[in-house]
Amino acid sequence: MSAVVCLSGGLDSCVTLYDAKTREGDVAALHFSYGQRTSARELRAFGEICDHAGITKRLVVRQPALHDIGGSALTDDRIDVPTDEPGEGIPITYVPFRNGQILAVACAWAEALSFDAVFIGAVEEDSSGYPDCRAAFFEAFGRAVDAGTRPETRIRIETPVLHLDKQGIVERGIALDAPLQLTWSCYQDDLVACGVCESCRLRRRGFARAGRVDPIPYA
Repeated sequence: MSAVVCLSGGLDSCVTLYDAKTREGDVAALHFSYGQRTSARELRAFGEICDHAGITKRLVVRQPALHDIGGSALTDDRIDVPTDEPGEGIPITYVPFRNGQILAVACAWAEALSFDAVFIGAVEEDSSGYPDCRAAFFEAFGRAVDAGTRPETRIRIETPVLHLDKQGIVERGIALDAPLQLTWSCYQDDLVACGVCESCRLRRRGFARAGRVDPIPYA
């Protein structure tokens, strides 16, 4: 069995990579750079995690269209990254249909490699309510892959951390001996994590509830 893993360099995707390594024989890593604020720092995390995991089959995809489209605080410098607790509705940090584009590239690569699965570290239980992080989305995307690939192609969409909260993801990562110290989650800073954006808060809360010290530096 073999898998392409979507590896942003964040906590969730790192744990997903190590989960895939326990189940799949040949693992390749895909990094999707779309002009987000911390793209350089995330790319560095991707490389360091791949080195640590011994992943040699890597693909870095640059998709500037998501930056040009805008509509998200992660891609538009004119929109501030919120530091308050999220309210009702989809937060401004949602990047329109990002996971759809990531999965499309990952499944194309998996088909070209004749691989069996695509792993993505999406989280539904403890996320920001992003619509492309829901189980229904991945089930629908899997049906689209079946309809849009060769008759002999069979690619599973695997979401091993989808129903975990951040505490559970931290605990799973520790159990898998994943290099959590190499991951980067901050939405807005790439030298020292801000500690106040929603991604940082979720991460810090997960480590605290797991009774562990987060190994990355914060402002």
